[in-house]
Amino acid sequence: MILDGQTKVYGIFGYPVKHSKSPTFQTAAFLHLGINAVYVPFEVNPDDLEKAVESLKVLKIAGVNITIPHKENVINYVNELSEEIKVIKAANTIKNTDGYLIAYNTDWIGFIEGLKELETNLEGKKVLVIGAGGSSRAIIYGLLKENVDKIYLANRTLQRAEKLIREYKEYFRIVDKIITPISLQQIETFLNDVDIIVNTTSVGLNDEDFPLFDYNLLKESHIVVDIIYKETKLLKVAKEKGCKYQNGFPMLIYQGAKSFEIWTGQKAPVEIMKKSLNLE
Repeated sequence: MILDGQTKVYGIFGYPVKHSKSPTFQTAAFLHLGINAVYVPFEVNPDDLEKAVESLKVLKIAGVNITIPHKENVINYVNELSEEIKVIKAANTIKNTDGYLIAYNTDWIGFIEGLKELETNLEGKKVLVIGAGGSSRAIIYGLLKENVDKIYLANRTLQRAEKLIREYKEYFRIVDKIITPISLQQIETFLNDVDIIVNTTSVGLNDEDFPLFDYNLLKESHIVVDIIYKETKLLKVAKEKGCKYQNGFPMLIYQGAKSFEIWTGQKAPVEIMKKSLNLE
């Protein structure tokens, strides 16, 4: 890598951010395509987020990814929101064009592209989504765009799931017929009716976490996705049961690939990105 006066700067805003894998695979993509750019992590305290976004203009930083805990608040400080953000209400990508900042959400694309490695046709599928937070909102947006038949949205508090449904109904008119809110205790009742199970919560991050449901009820026909970046208890049982399964790395790679394409206008070298994280 040669740094000079023409080098473009990209990065990621998060708090914390030292654990981020994005600098590794984004830099690998720039190097592979011979793009004169670097990608660096910026640890941004939530109290400093507005100033950090403004600094993109001052320092002429070409673009950034946005991660926890800034995805929702950051949309208040940009010039323009892409169509999907008006629904999802969270951003993970900003492009800076001569000081004009446009925010995007590529998490939904990342999830769908990753899931299609396991199941190419999602139309008509029935899906259990556990959790109703920011990641869940992006995932449900993607599933609705893919014309799934049914989504059971399980959350600790039903009110949060019901709020998501109300908000999405503004953009997807029949969403209340597609999405059914259920409690965590009801999950086992609906397991036999679903094709795909997606955990968007942090349950499983620690080995001692209490299971979301009885994982032994999984069937070989289930497709199981846990967006945590490790083999959780849920995924271990899915593997033992012979299910198709996936952790959060495919979603991470594909959302980053879409961000790369928004910034550079070039096709992202996905296999190179995977190879940099030993995911090939």
